Amino acid sequence: MSQHHDSVGTLLRQWRQRRRLSQLGLAVEAEISQRHLSFLESGRSQPSRKMVMQLTETLAVPLRDRNVILTAAGYAAHFPQHPLDAPELHAARAVIDRILQGHLPHPALAVNRHWTLLSANTAANALMVGVAPHLLNRDVNVLRLSLHPEGLAPRILNLGEWRGHVLARLGHEIERSADPKLAALREELSGYSTPTSDRPRPPDPKPHQDIAIPLRLRSDAGPLSFLSTTTVFGTAVDVTLSEVTIEAFFPMDAETAQAMAGMD
Repeated sequence: MSQHHDSVGTLLRQWRQRRRLSQLGLAVEAEISQRHLSFLESGRSQPSRKMVMQLTETLAVPLRDRNVILTAAGYAAHFPQHPLDAPELHAARAVIDRILQGHLPHPALAVNRHWTLLSANTAANALMVGVAPHLLNRDVNVLRLSLHPEGLAPRILNLGEWRGHVLARLGHEIERSADPKLAALREELSGYSTPTSDRPRPPDPKPHQDIAIPLRLRSDAGPLSFLSTTTVFGTAVDVTLSEVTIEAFFPMDAETAQAMAGMD
């Protein structure tokens, strides 16, 4: 994207189209006239700061991109952006740590908008044992880690199903954010070969199609089956915090719960 060089009208139009809204549809939702919106998008009118905030809120534009649109309109960025270890985010970081530790003995991890690992509890780290060292460098991408042939992929018993879920979710995030790095990541992951296991994969004894897609892993303690949940800071006004996601994995059956308790 070249949004840093685009006019405010162009950016507003791009986000409206990304949300599959007509000018009339957006105008109705934002409670302005279609004529006014048309003038803003064409550059015939310059939006006020309040109008930019109103339109980007209606379009559910990510905070990072709202700042870009404000800047394009000639205004200062509204939403602060601090490193996760900054004093301003100390309380939020403490919450993340409490969630991760409180989820033990089950795996949980925190990632940023590009799925780079920010933090993980000991149970999640234990499941990463045995993957290729180059996948555990300074910037660990958890989606690459899960689908790479030298990562967790050979141990995922329902790899085809899980791979489809990951790529579909990533595609949804790309559509929502238009992030070129996520698009590049999806292209990379789509190109991975599917490894074959040297051990037979047992059929899933518990149908799950009508519930959710599990992550099923082969382990020394036997097959592990997890259902995942996603937690975000829904009221975040800091760009960094708004892009943090916590992925928590819950045991899908008693055998997995027992195995994870034994790893604690």
